[in-house]
Amino acid sequence: MKQRELDTMEKSAREASILFMGTPELAAYCLRQLVLASREEGRGLWKITGVISQPDKPKGRNLRLQPTPVKLVAEEFGIECYQPRRARDPEALEWISSKAPDLIIVVAYGQILPQALLDIPRLGCVNVHTSLLPRYRGAAPIQWAICDDCPETGVTLMKMDAGLDTGDIIASVTTPICEEDDCCSLHERLAELGADLLVATLPDYLAGRITPVPQPEGEQLYARKICKEDGRLDWCQPVRSLCCRIRAMTPWPGAFTFLPVGEKKVLLKIWEATGSCETVSEPPGTILKAEGDELHIACAEGILKVHCLQREGKNRLTTRQFLSGHRDLLGVRLG
Repeated sequence: MKQRELDTMEKSAREASILFMGTPELAAYCLRQLVLASREEGRGLWKITGVISQPDKPKGRNLRLQPTPVKLVAEEFGIECYQPRRARDPEALEWISSKAPDLIIVVAYGQILPQALLDIPRLGCVNVHTSLLPRYRGAAPIQWAICDDCPETGVTLMKMDAGLDTGDIIASVTTPICEEDDCCSLHERLAELGADLLVATLPDYLAGRITPVPQPEGEQLYARKICKEDGRLDWCQPVRSLCCRIRAMTPWPGAFTFLPVGEKKVLLKIWEATGSCETVSEPPGTILKAEGDELHIACAEGILKVHCLQREGKNRLTTRQFLSGHRDLLGVRLG
């Protein structure tokens, strides 16, 4: 047997050294579960030897630097956290190489990684992606899956290559998208599913018992990054599409329209709504009913029934609370 094969067998038998790359809450949850699993008595299959996260960013009125969620978990467990401006910079690559990782796990890190980084660990880089690849490659798979009214989504473990979420599939798990799901609830469920799938799959992957398979052809969809304008409601769309967009854009950027107030138009966010498929003759965006706890708005197909909304600069209110302070809305056209 060749020496290289012997070395690989020896490394597989020992505790694997893993670097973790991630930034937001989704990644923080996965990191926490990985660390906890690694510390279970008698397990000892891997150890998180370092964490890489995006630089801290200023937030709040005082613009104070806030640590990323992943950095907070790293600090909690006493793991070194490195925060380069760009992972492709020479000093970042040097730091990663110095750790001699067997594997790098990437969860919502926020940057496209260069081939030079992907080549560092002997077992490559594994990405946790919150869609069923090759559908919804890209930055916002959760939002677009809801917005497109998909019946299901899931999590895919992928061996990374230099493309955008194009690597071979290691494992996947599926979950339905429920009628009551918004971006927050689905995000939380996928975080749990992703962490569980990662912890369950890693032992076999580290031992070489899993052969990644190419992604299916002809099913590619790209989930571009969400911008504020994606929250704008187009009343010329069917009510079902509007309900999906409201759920997809909650909590950010929030689904919104504009309410005429005198000669001005005031931004109005809609946080919760349901729809009915009744036929209407009024122009899309027209308020058909505004009394008690009922605020009905005409769509191209059907009626949107608003349950929770927020005028710009004001608190979020139930429909009843909002209508108590806004009279004579019947017939007003939003947009």
